[in-house]
Amino acid sequence: MKQEMGEQLICIVGPTASGKTRYAVQMAYKLGGEIISADSRQVYRGMDIGTGKDLSEYSINGTDIPYHLIDIADPGYKYNIFEYQRDFHKAYNDITSRGKQPILCGGSGLYIEAATQGYSLQEVPPDPKLREELEQHPHEILVEMLEHYKPLHNTTDTTSRKRLIRALEIAIHTQRQEAGTTPLQVYPPVQARYIGIKVSREERIARIDRRLKHRLQNGMIEEVDNLLKKGLPPEDLIYYGLEYKFVTLYLTGRISREQMEESLAVAIHQFAKRQMTWFRGMERKGIKIEWIEFNI
Repeated sequence: MKQEMGEQLICIVGPTASGKTRYAVQMAYKLGGEIISADSRQVYRGMDIGTGKDLSEYSINGTDIPYHLIDIADPGYKYNIFEYQRDFHKAYNDITSRGKQPILCGGSGLYIEAATQGYSLQEVPPDPKLREELEQHPHEILVEMLEHYKPLHNTTDTTSRKRLIRALEIAIHTQRQEAGTTPLQVYPPVQARYIGIKVSREERIARIDRRLKHRLQNGMIEEVDNLLKKGLPPEDLIYYGLEYKFVTLYLTGRISREQMEESLAVAIHQFAKRQMTWFRGMERKGIKIEWIEFNI
């Protein structure tokens, strides 16, 4: 782990189950640094096993490594990329103001790019009046309305009514912003060194399967069940995808245990593949990622 102080930010990236958190913790220990999470689901309190927080990993040789942007939102809340960009810069400025080395670590390429590349994003607050109006229309009409505003490359926008109405809310807000009625919040780009944790496809698949089996046997189903018992609507958990989607479908009787396990394994493998596709896309845009091997 050859690393000198000097980079404004060190980014540790990689697909799920690559060992990037453990690597980042070791680096933070050696540099006296602090970790900023770049995971779109670890922001939620009480969603621990399914998101793979593994907070015990943030302790090494008796030293607790400070971490940021984990457990900052309630489950059921729809934390968004604008909020992440804002919260990242707040954490980043806090860490650097104390003379510490910030280390950004995670598998969400979108969050990483938003944090480091100076993207101009607008906050889209809930619009209760607009939502009430949209609720009056059938699903098919809402889809047609969304197609009017943007090409439907992301078909997940139409998989549930809540997602569809939120997508329309964002699209309408964006059009108003482009007309000059809503100011953009602009954050500066951050000079960063990107280190990617490389793992073969075969090893990645094996690690994902082992980890999924362990989580299913050690409380993941119970975690989702507890969230449902606390009154969290099933559709809200399904919204978060992957573990929370398929375990919720199982617990609500929509699929069998066998279907849940098989579908979830496939979905996680596909997710890891999409992560790597995103990182390759970052490289095509000129972002240099130093790929290294790290045994866990």
